[in-house]
Amino acid sequence: MIRAETILRALADGTRLRLINLLLSKDELCVCELTEALQIVQPKVSRHLAILRDAGLVLDRREGLWVHYRIHPDLPAWGNQLLQAAQNGCRGKSPYVEDAKRLAGSESDTNTACG
Repeated sequence: MIRAETILRALADGTRLRLINLLLSKDELCVCELTEALQIVQPKVSRHLAILRDAGLVLDRREGLWVHYRIHPDLPAWGNQLLQAAQNGCRGKSPYVEDAKRLAGSESDTNTACG
């Protein structure tokens, strides 16, 4: 059972909040897409994603060399509401707006880091 303290600790870091914000906007994202959107090195992004996974907020899926993440589908309703409230609080603010723009730009680019 996931606890509120676990979710709140995971969201207390700015990088993890940025990752959650992007994952809430898409069904699933590859680590390379998240790295590009946040403009942070891959090991740091992967470390923060592992914390989110260990907290029960996200699930990962490996496809060849690539690892894809999504919001955990079995998150309790109150957990989803908490994530939505956090996303609403970030809406229209920096760096979240810039992250979303870079993600949108990388999705339209045929030469993404994911190959």
